[in-house]
Amino acid sequence: MPTQAALGEALNLSKLYVKKFGGTSVGSIERIEALAEKIAASHQAGERQVIVCSAMAGETNRLIALGGQITAYGDPREMDMLISTGEQVSIALMAMALQKRGVPARSLTGDQVQIHTNSHFGRASIEKVDTDYLQQLLSEGIVPVVAGFQGRNPQGDVTTLGRGGSDTTAVALAAALTADECQIFTDVPGVFTADPNLEPAARKLSNISFSSMFEMARLGAKVLHPDSVAYAERYKVPLRVLSSFEAGEGTLICFDDATKLSGEVVGIAISADLAMVSFDELEESSDTLASLFKRLADIGIETDLLSKTRSSASSVSFTISQSWLERVLAELDAVSQTLNIGAVYFEQDLVRVSLVGNGNLPKTEVAARVFDILGKQGIHVKLVSSSAIKLALVIEQNHLQRAVCALHHAFKLNEL
Repeated sequence: MPTQAALGEALNLSKLYVKKFGGTSVGSIERIEALAEKIAASHQAGERQVIVCSAMAGETNRLIALGGQITAYGDPREMDMLISTGEQVSIALMAMALQKRGVPARSLTGDQVQIHTNSHFGRASIEKVDTDYLQQLLSEGIVPVVAGFQGRNPQGDVTTLGRGGSDTTAVALAAALTADECQIFTDVPGVFTADPNLEPAARKLSNISFSSMFEMARLGAKVLHPDSVAYAERYKVPLRVLSSFEAGEGTLICFDDATKLSGEVVGIAISADLAMVSFDELEESSDTLASLFKRLADIGIETDLLSKTRSSASSVSFTISQSWLERVLAELDAVSQTLNIGAVYFEQDLVRVSLVGNGNLPKTEVAARVFDILGKQGIHVKLVSSSAIKLALVIEQNHLQRAVCALHHAFKLNEL
């Protein structure tokens, strides 16, 4: 039987993979045990692995709800301290499951790994990853099991990276360790042209460019966090989406000139449960908008699809997550005490449907087709935004499936 030192030496010559598992993938003890079997098999086959785990499915929401029982708007530092504990449960359980199978494994928090971030609690950015300890463990044949979603700021406080931040943790570790590949395991077998739950004809893509994947993720496709895609492209990290539940090659995220897709539209991303807020800006100065959106940004509220039109006054509309509506209306009320804005209106139960291209999207032509397609379906577009790579539009949520199916068929996404 080889000694631990001999095993470590052999592992040093093998490929290194950073593998991230989260949500439903680690949603129960049974799922953790099943994943441990696969990780153990890869370890015995000679792979070097760094495992990144998210919290178990529903755990982060449970922790947020606990904080909400104390105060509706908890101190951001304390909320990060609270919700970061979910990942510590996952990594400890995974390390124990691996050890039970004879795999030397060690669970590590972001602080123990030394994942350095800024101090933007709740939405921190990774600035540096120390690899000395991880390299030491790998050289000894030990599998590090790292808590995703968290790091530490310069003062030593726990920070979190925002929802989906475990993807970014995995990519950052892969970049720092120059891993052969970063693999994100989810509950779907890859990236699809649309949500298969809405469009049964949606197809899994074998590859997609970084730029297209970033837009898909930013606009609502939940398979990857947008920060992780941007980080992977910046540091040239090979990135692949795979299923935790079934075998397959998944979807490889690659550079634009390496993708094999040729269609003008390569995917449809969905962001549901939105609200649209509108008001008349009665002053010509931009101070009103600057003040409002700075206040919203300061409390962590993200706005999208801003529209500003001129009539007798400037009409302003923007979309937000419906869960933030009450808070935004309160902020608008506060702003109106010192700045001159008119009546505020809002709509709920809206959804953003975004067509993402593969390169230079012919905006005028695509927009004309989209309005024609949706018009024939009797679907009214409330707000629209376009760029060289995407066309995003807001419609009523009860029209979602009909819109996605019509657009998916019209742009022949089932043939990609």
